[in-house]
Amino acid sequence: MKFGTKVIHAGIEPDPTSGAVMTPIYQTSTYAQEAPGKHKGFEYARTQNPTRSVLEKNLAALENGKFGICFGSGLAAMDAILKMLEPGDEILSVNDLYGGSFRLIRAIYEKFGLKGKFIDMTNIKNLEKKISKKTKLIWLETPTNPMLQVVDIKAICKIAKKHKVKVCVDNTFASPYLQTPLDLGADIVTHSATKYLGGHSDVVHGAVIVKDKKLAEQLYFIQNASGAVPGPQDCFLILRGIKTLHLRVERACQNAWKIAKYLRRHPKIEKVFYPGFKDHPNHKIAKKQMRDFGGMVSFDLKNNDVKNAMKVLSNTHLFTLAESLGGVESLIGHPASMTHASIPREERLKVGLTDSLIRLSVGVEDVNDLINDLEKALNSV
Repeated sequence: MKFGTKVIHAGIEPDPTSGAVMTPIYQTSTYAQEAPGKHKGFEYARTQNPTRSVLEKNLAALENGKFGICFGSGLAAMDAILKMLEPGDEILSVNDLYGGSFRLIRAIYEKFGLKGKFIDMTNIKNLEKKISKKTKLIWLETPTNPMLQVVDIKAICKIAKKHKVKVCVDNTFASPYLQTPLDLGADIVTHSATKYLGGHSDVVHGAVIVKDKKLAEQLYFIQNASGAVPGPQDCFLILRGIKTLHLRVERACQNAWKIAKYLRRHPKIEKVFYPGFKDHPNHKIAKKQMRDFGGMVSFDLKNNDVKNAMKVLSNTHLFTLAESLGGVESLIGHPASMTHASIPREERLKVGLTDSLIRLSVGVEDVNDLINDLEKALNSV
């Protein structure tokens, strides 16, 4: 089954009670039992929900996995993965990642005995130097947030397997339409489904997908025991969004490519970060492991001018100044004060995340309108 068919049909059947084509919202907290312990597969809505079950099957199919596990947010999904570790275990993470992920490792889990190390994984030798007997999890984003670094998933998984270390890839930026990390050797894939999977900026949601049954059982246990589950309406909205995932991401990629080229030619721009450029570090790896280069673009103004960056951020109209990404509408953001404010400034600067960096989530609008919007904003400086 091809991807465009999967998003609409995989794991989805007409509702057995009514024949409804769209999976219904099962807005119920509990289920009647014929006798103690004798039921129709559903006992209590924290543990199972029919709407959620359909979404979990659909997500598993999209990532070429076997088991999908849904959570109330992307960070709740990450939290469940980290709960599989024990005090003394070490996490090796990319050094350019979402601020909330950094905060969860550093501010929450280090207090419970986990150790997080943040390293540049664009060079595979850095991983080989840092991996140790204490390392139990390698945490990847690729492309990374917000510098759009590209990490070789297959090469990292090869090293990890040699050391019997699990690899988790946060696939939020790429989406399963562009990249399927399980096929490249990853053990776990996670998403902030709030972003491209939902696609309409109207729901907060998270997901984990795996192939291994034992891993799935651990995660289902944590899902039920900790209770950070999504409601049925949230699951319905993600299912609805997924049906157009391929169409939305394809258009976003087309728009982002044109916008990245426009920005690169602009005299007021110092640097544009986009994996589609041939001189982007690890462009060849991106070309090999992705089907396109994504809808995210970051850029810096000449002289890293913070005042001018603030003017640009405050003078767009179609690009809405807001956190998040992956919706049909285009967004513009300032990582240093928004999505990555929880990362210490010295850590941000190490990866090139300056106080003037601007991040775009390119939507599906007419690209000429988007370019004109950016042109007007750049004319303000």
